[in-house]
Amino acid sequence: MEASQEVVLSAFSELLGCQLQRLESGVAEMTLALEPHLRNRGGKMHGGVIFSLVDTAMGLACSSAHGFDQQSVTLECKINYLRAVSDGEVLCIARVLHAGRRTLVVDADVRQGDKLVAKAQGTFAIL
Repeated sequence: MEASQEVVLSAFSELLGCQLQRLESGVAEMTLALEPHLRNRGGKMHGGVIFSLVDTAMGLACSSAHGFDQQSVTLECKINYLRAVSDGEVLCIARVLHAGRRTLVVDADVRQGDKLVAKAQGTFAIL
């Protein structure tokens, strides 16, 4: 399934400026442009913003795997920040690695061009 208006993003992800680019079974791609209100005191994209992008993309990847008629929630997520973002846009690609009956394991990369900005892995529970 391609990204469409049918998928409703949360008010929080819309506030951040997350844009859904692609959605198919078990995969979600989202972009986020660095705006002034998303910067930390050092002028870089805040780590919490990157984490929120990751969590949102992972959640959509889960929903696309188990169906939008069910909800899933983050049980845990680990992220490694590898590079600072000073300007421009980042792309998050989230993929479901394992979809069980009760939990899903999801992997995500955040990239800026060909550079890896952050790497994350999370576990989600199906409600």
